[in-house]
Amino acid sequence: MKIVGISLLMMGCLMGFSLGIDILQGFDVSQALYNAVSPFRVMEVAELFVLFFLLFLFFAESAYLFMKKKNQSK
Repeated sequence: MKIVGISLLMMGCLMGFSLGIDILQGFDVSQALYNAVSPFRVMEVAELFVLFFLLFLFFAESAYLFMKKKNQSK
């Protein structure tokens, strides 16, 4: 669970940094959010499938390890 937490924290910090830089450059908040997610808008279906599949594997493995550790502690 530490890996998931650290990954989400890093993603939040980097997105916040990116949004902050866009806002300092003079963009409004909606345009800054659009710039943050625009790389995902140009991905094709196969690329999106691979992305979500890898994310699913990452979270499934983390959940499996968490459940395994929880059951061993009982």
